[in-house]
Amino acid sequence: MAATVTKLSLVAIFILAGALAADAQQAGKVPRIGFLGVTSPSDRPSHLDAFRQRLRELGWVEGQNIVIDYRYAEGRVDRLPDLAAELVRLKVDLIVASAGTQAATAAKNATGTIPIVMIYVRDPVGNGLIASLARPGANVTGVSGSAGLELFAKQLELLKETVPKIRRVAILSNPDNAYHQLAIREVNVAARSLGVQLQLLEARGPNEFDGAFAAMAKERVGALLVLSDAVLNSHRTRLADLAARSRLPAAYGVRESVEAGGLMSYGPSFLDLYRRSAAYVDKILKGAKPADLPVEQPTKFELVINLKTAKALGLTVPPSLLQRADQVIE
Repeated sequence: MAATVTKLSLVAIFILAGALAADAQQAGKVPRIGFLGVTSPSDRPSHLDAFRQRLRELGWVEGQNIVIDYRYAEGRVDRLPDLAAELVRLKVDLIVASAGTQAATAAKNATGTIPIVMIYVRDPVGNGLIASLARPGANVTGVSGSAGLELFAKQLELLKETVPKIRRVAILSNPDNAYHQLAIREVNVAARSLGVQLQLLEARGPNEFDGAFAAMAKERVGALLVLSDAVLNSHRTRLADLAARSRLPAAYGVRESVEAGGLMSYGPSFLDLYRRSAAYVDKILKGAKPADLPVEQPTKFELVINLKTAKALGLTVPPSLLQRADQVIE
């Protein structure tokens, strides 16, 4: 009888030891984040730096207590579904979809259970990614790019203020970006009030840029507005060079286009959006559910002007506009 009790006790000890070891392993598990990008790791590295810096401030240090698996589409949005599926197979704890609707949609289509933190998605409700900003309702939350369609009208107004004599403006959009159709309607309304005519042109990628600029030259437009888009933004240097060669004052939605040689930009601060997205990662890893985390909208906007480009185009930027600029590149 004593031998039987001893055997049972040993079995119980082994079971208990196994359970404790499993608990310890689970407690020591390092969270794994999947980072899904539309462009490439070399595209705007300052944004990723801002994201990782904020994570560090919140106690998450890459390579120590957190692992980040990066997947980049290199500008080919058709690759996003496969890359998102890869991250799901890796059993990541969370996916960060950066930046734009295409990445977030690919992640959402790949999983209905893994939490997704989106960055800069315009109209996430209209795109079906979330139920509402206040109550996302599923596995997607994060920072929206929705700043209101009036943002595009403001970009046209600033362009007209910089070049008062322009009468015809080209609008370059990406037909694969559904939000651009809404933006064009808003810009059309603004154009009528400003007394300018619009020439609507489309480009899905760099192979269509030359044709678009040839059409601008044929129509003799006086300026260009490039609607913000993950693909168009990633080719900002090429677009800025083409605008310079065509001697077209051009306005953009991201400051990096101005740093690449564009004339001016007005839009949300991407550095701010990436930092704020890190707070969502922190909350979710600590147990919060995406469905309960309200989606935030941009709160910080910036006007950036490149005086060197203005000088090359023979433009004098109004002093009142320079005073309102958040940054002037000389």
